[in-house]
Amino acid sequence: MSSLGDFSSLDGALLRYRVLAYVVGVGLAVLVFAGIPLQALGHPQLVTVLGPIHGIFYLLYLVAALDLARRARFGLAEMLAMVGAGFVPILAFVIERRITRRVRNGSLEPWRLPSWASRRRAAPAPGPAPAPAGEWGGPETEATTTPAGD
Repeated sequence: MSSLGDFSSLDGALLRYRVLAYVVGVGLAVLVFAGIPLQALGHPQLVTVLGPIHGIFYLLYLVAALDLARRARFGLAEMLAMVGAGFVPILAFVIERRITRRVRNGSLEPWRLPSWASRRRAAPAPGPAPAPAGEWGGPETEATTTPAGD
C-alpha cells in the first residue's frame, strides 16, 4: 500500500481522499448533531472553534477528491457526490465506501441512476399531436354537438 506522500499513484490519491473524507465526515457530524444544538441553547463555543477547522479540512478534502476524480477518470455524478458529501452529515461515509469500492475494483463504468429513478414514459407515436376535443378549437365529438333540429 502506498503512503500519503505518494502523489504519483491512484492508491495514494485514494488514501488521501479516504482520510480527509473521514475527517470531514466526523467534523460535520459533530457540528450538526452537537454544535448546532449547543449553539441553540446559548453555548456557541463548539461551532465557533470547530466550524472554521471543518471549513479548512473541507477545502483540503475538495482538492483530494478532485485529484482522485481526475486520476480515476470519474464522471460528473461521482464528482458531484464527492463534493456534496461535505455538506450532508453521514453522506461522506457512504460516498467514501462507494468510491473506494469502485477504485479498488477497477470499475470504469460510470454511476447510473437506479432503475426506479430512470424510468421514462413511452415515447409518443410519430406524427402531429392530436388536437384537443371540444369547444377549444379541436375536432368536435358527439358529446359536444347537438342536433340542429332540437
